Amino acid sequence: MKQSRALLRATRWPGVSDRLLALLAVQLLSARRYREGLEHFAALSAERPDSALAQSLTGVFKAHLEGPVEEALADLDRATERDLGLPHFFRGTTLAGFPDCAGRAETVIADLEFVLAVRDQFPPGFMHAVHRSLARGYECAGRTQDALDAQERVGHGYDVALVTDYLADADHGLRFGPPRLVEAAPGVHVAQGYDFADFAFVITGTGVVAIDAGSDPRHVEAALRDLRAITEEPITHVILTHAHFDHVGGLEALTKDGGQVIAQAGFPDELRLQAASPPPFPYLLPRDTDHRKQVVPDRLVSRAEAVTIGGVEFGLIPIRGGESADGLLIHLPGQDVVFTGDMCMPYLGAPFFPEGSAEGLFEAIQTVQDLRPQVLVHGHTALTVNFTAETFPGLLAALRDLHAAVLAGIADGRPLVELLDLDHLPEVLRDHPAAINPYLVMRDGFVQRVHHQATGYWHSDGTGVEHFSAEEWAGALDLLGGGNPDAFATAGEELLDRGEPALALRITEYGLLRHPLAPALASLRERLLLALVERNQFFDPFKFAYYAGLAGLTLAPAG
Repeated sequence: MKQSRALLRATRWPGVSDRLLALLAVQLLSARRYREGLEHFAALSAERPDSALAQSLTGVFKAHLEGPVEEALADLDRATERDLGLPHFFRGTTLAGFPDCAGRAETVIADLEFVLAVRDQFPPGFMHAVHRSLARGYECAGRTQDALDAQERVGHGYDVALVTDYLADADHGLRFGPPRLVEAAPGVHVAQGYDFADFAFVITGTGVVAIDAGSDPRHVEAALRDLRAITEEPITHVILTHAHFDHVGGLEALTKDGGQVIAQAGFPDELRLQAASPPPFPYLLPRDTDHRKQVVPDRLVSRAEAVTIGGVEFGLIPIRGGESADGLLIHLPGQDVVFTGDMCMPYLGAPFFPEGSAEGLFEAIQTVQDLRPQVLVHGHTALTVNFTAETFPGLLAALRDLHAAVLAGIADGRPLVELLDLDHLPEVLRDHPAAINPYLVMRDGFVQRVHHQATGYWHSDGTGVEHFSAEEWAGALDLLGGGNPDAFATAGEELLDRGEPALALRITEYGLLRHPLAPALASLRERLLLALVERNQFFDPFKFAYYAGLAGLTLAPAG
């Protein structure tokens, strides 16, 4: 968990947000690193005696270790007396984990009902965990029907600690929260949660201009139904930020009235590249949806220009990165809004497509900074939450630092795994604490993309010289295990205990190739997939989707 190692360092810096402390706590809890969490937050609490959250998290990790419960509860109680909000979330969810809620079911209920009452003031996510723990509180209090109702609102029945509002199922794919139209600025409505990708509607004097089109016409039509409560005006234009399947797949729902489609001049080339590339993993697209799209824009933009539609000015600015070479920034100067598409996609391009440009990303960030917008609307809710305009100066400096470090490592012959293990955390982030989280979200994908683009297919550590199938690896490991499926299960369990669920999953799946009917391996695989879903929920949504798809999870809206 490289992000948590970096967060352990970064959260000791001045000025970091409570959200960053909460993210670190969730990461450490999901990895069962209780002793490390206690040591860190106890030290942080001593350094920052005014931080109620640091004291609360000290109590959380004490509660997960063997020892006097009273001391942990005292920390949790004192923190809630000093501050409202996250301390109540952590006290309520921690007490709910004790047998009989530590005899304090009413505290659990009061804390978490309070969180629900002010949920709009909480960081994104958390509601799955709130309802799950609230169900436990009601159960401890003997309120059986309330417990059943709360469990229904959890949105899933899996033994996994989700602290996000993600939705997922095979039919609709991954979405980052319940569907809603968010007014980002007057007349600018962003459709979040209808689809894996976000899209938007800008109301003009002559109709509505749509920005992007999601991945599925059904999702776009659902958003249009909600938009009709705001305006009945037709869609006159659709401006596409880039050609990816999750931004153009629902286009037919937007062009029924003959709306004009505008895209960047590189759009046709990107569409062809996408069609020639492998399909994405399940849950990144709705079931039975083809990633190969046929779209012919009515107008292509090759250089920066401004157009006025219904009295609203739209600045159209082509960019060549960071995700794809056909990027198009859409600037609404009258509203101080910039639509960025997926220029800040953490993988520096979709991880299954041959694209992405670090230099293009640097140029794009600088271009956005020069526009000085108040609001950035990205192509996915998680990006909009993390990559705000405030983060860009520090993020740009940190990524340039990382880029130089990666290129130097490549020139020194360091393999990819070593570059990832550098756990590079630029010192410039000390002066830009708001950029720490987006930097960590982007770091590993950035390193992998730069390494992939700057190296050949033989690497200095021997990677790529020979190739072996999964079946061949499984057979070799089975020899080491004496042909016994228990050897794979034992290794997988040990790796899980060491905090290495991804490696444990690889070993377990090799075991299942050789011993497909071994129940211990099948059961272990299910637990490992849930552990990986839990671990990747904040910092890697594509991995979250990948493992959720393998597990076949269905996550409904919380509450």
